[in-house]
Amino acid sequence: MPQRSALRRGDETRGEVTLSKVHALKQMAQAEIDGMAEVLIAASDQMAREPEIGHQEFKSAALLRDLLAQRGVLSEAGVAGMATAFRAELQGQQVRPRVAILAEYDALPEMGHGCGHNIIGTAAVGAFLALNRVIEQLPGSVALFGTPCEESTAPNAGGKVLFVRAGLFDDVDAAIMVHPGTRTLLSMRSSLAARGFDFHFAGRAAHAAAKPHEGINALDAVILTFNGINALRQHVKSDVRIHGIITHGGAAANIVPAEASCRFRVRAMSTQYLEEVAQKVIRCAEGAALMTGATLEWHEYANPYENLIPNQALNDVAAANLQQLGVTLDPEPVEGGLGSTDLGNVSHKTPATSISISITRDESVRGHSREFAAATVSDSGHAGLILAAKVLAMTAIDLIAKPDVLAAIRAEWQQALQEKG
Repeated sequence: MPQRSALRRGDETRGEVTLSKVHALKQMAQAEIDGMAEVLIAASDQMAREPEIGHQEFKSAALLRDLLAQRGVLSEAGVAGMATAFRAELQGQQVRPRVAILAEYDALPEMGHGCGHNIIGTAAVGAFLALNRVIEQLPGSVALFGTPCEESTAPNAGGKVLFVRAGLFDDVDAAIMVHPGTRTLLSMRSSLAARGFDFHFAGRAAHAAAKPHEGINALDAVILTFNGINALRQHVKSDVRIHGIITHGGAAANIVPAEASCRFRVRAMSTQYLEEVAQKVIRCAEGAALMTGATLEWHEYANPYENLIPNQALNDVAAANLQQLGVTLDPEPVEGGLGSTDLGNVSHKTPATSISISITRDESVRGHSREFAAATVSDSGHAGLILAAKVLAMTAIDLIAKPDVLAAIRAEWQQALQEKG
C-alpha cells in the first residue's frame, strides 16, 4: 500500500474538509496520476492490442486488477455472477458518502476498441489508485466497479444491470465514469432505453430445385421479419431505433434453409414506449413464422437498458474540475444521435454521469470504427486518458468532501425520479 502524505493538522476535521484541504488533495491525486502515467498508457495500449468482446474480457480484467495489486490494493473477481467483473474498495474516515467509479473494458467484434473502453478502464483504475493516496484524509469511501459487456455484443449484455440487480449500487451516493469522444463536455442529453432480441426459425430442408414444395424456408421467415419491421418504422415515434442482422441464413443455395436466425436491437426514449414497440417487433417475427409455416423461438439476449437520467448538479462538479485542469469545454453538437448505455440503469438507482473526453479533434472519426480504435493509442488518446483519470479523481474528492454539493445532486436526482414516476 503506498504511503500517504499528511496534511496540516489544522485542516483535519473529521466529516468536514476545508477548501484548502480539498485543493491540496486534488493536487496530490494529480501528482499520483502523473507518476503512473506511463503505466496507465501501457495498459491501455495493451488492451487495444488484445481486444476482447463482452464476458470474454479475461485478459483485460486481469490486467486492470494487476495494476491494483501492484500498488497493494486488493480486488474481488466474479462479482454479480460475471467471471470478468470485479470490484475494489477504499474506505476513508467513514463509509458514507460512497462514490463509485465505473470501469468498462469490452471491445467490439472485428474493430477492437472502436468505442474506447480501453481508456475507460485504465482511467478508472488510475483515478482509483490516485484516491488511494488521499483516502485517509476523506470522510467517505470509494468503490471501483469493473463492469463487463457494456456493448450489446454477447448474451447477457449489460454488466451494470447485473450490478444493480445484485444490490451493489444500493449504498452508492453517486457514480461517475468517463467516455472518450471527439469533444470534451458534460451532456444533459439522455440515452435510449434498449432491448435485444434473438429470433430463431426452424423450417424443413428440401432440394431447392427438385422438390422445393416439400421444404419450409426458415430464411424466408427471417426476411419477412425484416420486411415487417421495415413497414413498422412508419408507425413509431421518431426517437425509435430498430436495427438488426441475419446471424444465420442457411448452408447452401440449393438447400431450402431449415434453420435461420436474426438479431435485433430495439430502442426508444422511454422504457414504457419501448415495451410497446418491442411487442410489435415480436409480432412481426410471429407473423413471419405464420406465413412460412416455420416454428419461432425467441429470447432476449441482452439485459434491458434503461434511459439515462442526466444530472446538471453532478455535471457541474465534473465541469469545474475540467476547468481547473485548464480544459475549455466544447459545445454540445447541435445535431447528434443518441445511443444506449447500461449506465442508464445505474442512474435510476443513484445520480450518475459519464464525462466525455476528447481523444481526437477530427470530427470525421466515428465511434464504433477502426479509426476511433486507432485514436485511443495516439498521443492525443494518451493525453485524454490521463486527463480522464484526473477529472474522475478530483470529482470523487469533491463529492465526498462537500456534503452540500452532494445533497444538491441527490435532490435533483430525486426530483427527476418523481417526475418520471
